[in-house]
Amino acid sequence: MAELYPLADELSCSICLEPFKEPVTTPCGHNFCGSCLNETWAVSGGPYLCPHCRTVYHARPQLRKNTVLCAVVEQFLQAELARDAPADDWTPPARAAAPSSGVRVACDHCLKEPAVKTCFVCMASFCQEHLRPHLDSPAFQDHLLQPPVADLLRRKCPQHNRLREFFCPEHSTCICHICLVEHKACSPTSLSQASTDLEIKLRHKVTVMYSQINGASRALDDVRARQQDMRATMNKKVEQLKQEYKEMKDLIEASEANATRKIKEEERRVNGKFDTIYQALLKRKNEIQKLKEEIEAGLTKGDELEFLEKASKLQGISTKPVYVPKVELNHELMKGVHQGTVELKNELKRCLRQLQEKKPEEHMGSGDSGEHGPASTHKPSRPGKVPKDEKITKKHPAPSGISTKVPTFGAPEESVDFKQADQEAKVSSPKPNSEALKATVLGNFLAKSRPELLEYYIKVILDYNTAHSKVALSENYSVASVADTPQSYRPHPQRFTSCSQVLGLHCYKKGIHYWEVELQRNNFCGVGICYGSMERKGPESRLGRNSASWCVEWFNTKISAWHNNVEKTLPSTKATRVGVLLNCDHGFVIFFAVADKVHLLYKYKVDFTEAVYPGFWVFSAGATLTICAPS
Repeated sequence: MAELYPLADELSCSICLEPFKEPVTTPCGHNFCGSCLNETWAVSGGPYLCPHCRTVYHARPQLRKNTVLCAVVEQFLQAELARDAPADDWTPPARAAAPSSGVRVACDHCLKEPAVKTCFVCMASFCQEHLRPHLDSPAFQDHLLQPPVADLLRRKCPQHNRLREFFCPEHSTCICHICLVEHKACSPTSLSQASTDLEIKLRHKVTVMYSQINGASRALDDVRARQQDMRATMNKKVEQLKQEYKEMKDLIEASEANATRKIKEEERRVNGKFDTIYQALLKRKNEIQKLKEEIEAGLTKGDELEFLEKASKLQGISTKPVYVPKVELNHELMKGVHQGTVELKNELKRCLRQLQEKKPEEHMGSGDSGEHGPASTHKPSRPGKVPKDEKITKKHPAPSGISTKVPTFGAPEESVDFKQADQEAKVSSPKPNSEALKATVLGNFLAKSRPELLEYYIKVILDYNTAHSKVALSENYSVASVADTPQSYRPHPQRFTSCSQVLGLHCYKKGIHYWEVELQRNNFCGVGICYGSMERKGPESRLGRNSASWCVEWFNTKISAWHNNVEKTLPSTKATRVGVLLNCDHGFVIFFAVADKVHLLYKYKVDFTEAVYPGFWVFSAGATLTICAPS
């Protein structure tokens, strides 16, 4: 049976995600439950779109039951039931016999003796003595006798006061023979036959439920085991990361210690020279001071002969000016150490930037970076609209990335000027609007917390002139919902006429902007952005179905990202609030699921060529989108 398991997805309806029930096939070749597709088209109305490939049918197609697929699904379900069949030693519990009433039933004739039988024709109970006519007289031989029944009124039809002898499965009620006229279109059976049939069905249902419980138990054990495996794997990865980072720290600390040692050695060498010079100068000073004192003492001698002898001797002693030798640092060594450190820093930055460029593809396990090239040139933005909220936001430094390996470098031998090293470091940094800078900024915003994102909050107001007639606006144009009746909006060239959508009032051409939307009944709705030149009529006017719009959409239980009519299925989320981060300066838009923390739903990289408007789509009755205030 294991080979049938991969067929589960192929035999499931993409709307209800359950095995097909009375499957039907659309003209484009896709299969759905008949009830699911009818309900979807009944809500959406014309033109009718295939929920799978979005093929448009202006007239509702005639759908026929796919009998072959129905048979395949039935065989698959039987195989699954057999695979999950209960153990051989288990049998459904047998239905207990009708409990014997502990209440004494009195004879309806004498009202004294206990009754031994109840006649359903006479609708009375008799003791042994008064039952004798029913046993002896041929006139009573066709009367139906049963063990004593305490409450005969429950066996009577309340409408015709006759014994209820039949069961109508269509109405799930017991009826008498007169009621058969009213149930002539039904298929009533006797009470005993109906009881037997329902008992068989209930036994089968209990068996199926037992197998389902066993399957659920196995699934629970499997989920718990996989969770434990995941935890063990994550713990192992964390330990590996700790070891890698410890090695990186050791490498950096060793490099720092080596550079510091060289500087300290040079400091000791120069200090030693200065100490030597200081001692020589001190000795020279003392010698000159002593000679000066001797000369001053000789000048005080009164005897000419003694003075001449002393003065002639002192005159012969020569003195030289004090000479201080030049002591300099080894600038070649100092510059080499500094240059090696700068190169190590720049190489580390380069490695981190390369890692940040790869990281966006790994978020949410989507396997798709959501990147799109520049959109094709469009018409000018909506006439009569002037961008009012083009806010200039403060620039934030790019974050330090993460790497698991750090290269080692040696200090160069050649001398490099400090200023020249600084200039080279600046040249090696990414230029504004370069791909490396864009990737770094994108990674920075993906790592931000919700309070940090709220620093870029803007107030979005819904544009009355773009709202479809099925979209009702309320709460000072901050709430959009599906209207019970068409709204009497006046005609406007920017109004949507085919899709129940509405745009924000203001457009954005530069800066960084963030807003949040609360979803109520998030099963048929969408949140996105678009150019003002997006179409307002036809199927291509829907968010994500053209090259001028980007959105995340909820369709039943499926969440998808749409752009240029290309769908990307996303993991499900329980969050009911969506955050949209639009960065016009660096060309990307990020959709977040907002709960206690923010989680990435999807992201697009786009070189915007026009001003961008917030866009919203609501479809099913009860669907409501509310623009949230910062909180």
